Amino acid sequence: MKTDTRLPVALRGYDRAQVDTLLERITATLRYGRWGLTAEHVRATRFDIVLRGYDQRAVDDLLQEAIRELQAAAPLGRRPGRPRVHSGWLISWIQNVRFSGAGVRAGYDVRDVDGFLDRVVAGLRGIAPPLTARDVRECAFRTVRLGPGYDEGEVDRFLVQLAGALERR
Repeated sequence: MKTDTRLPVALRGYDRAQVDTLLERITATLRYGRWGLTAEHVRATRFDIVLRGYDQRAVDDLLQEAIRELQAAAPLGRRPGRPRVHSGWLISWIQNVRFSGAGVRAGYDVRDVDGFLDRVVAGLRGIAPPLTARDVRECAFRTVRLGPGYDEGEVDRFLVQLAGALERR
């Protein structure tokens, strides 16, 4: 957000002192992490309409930019569109996943994949050290040509989703 932006003044517009105060709080939050201001706080803010106030459209456009920046700076679990994931749901999701067999192609060893997912579930239940999203992204499985193997593409897509869900816990 451009903090040095000079907002135009209109005959009837937003109270300049109120707008300036909010912009200072937004700047302090983005630069220094102070004030604990969130995008929701900015959206909920209302200004008085006064004579010789800031142009409403210019302020609204600037605040939309600030909201986007506050959302991007928020911790992963608090970003919009990324609801928090509860362990119980995550455990159920992992236990109910089914992968197609690799058929005649090479695939991931079934025992390796199932064992890894069992470790993730044990970590979520608190009976083993928890695995992180990074652990999920960096896991590797043996491939098999003959014998039980899972479709590599399906497993890889699931692991990407699983890592994202672990970040939102």
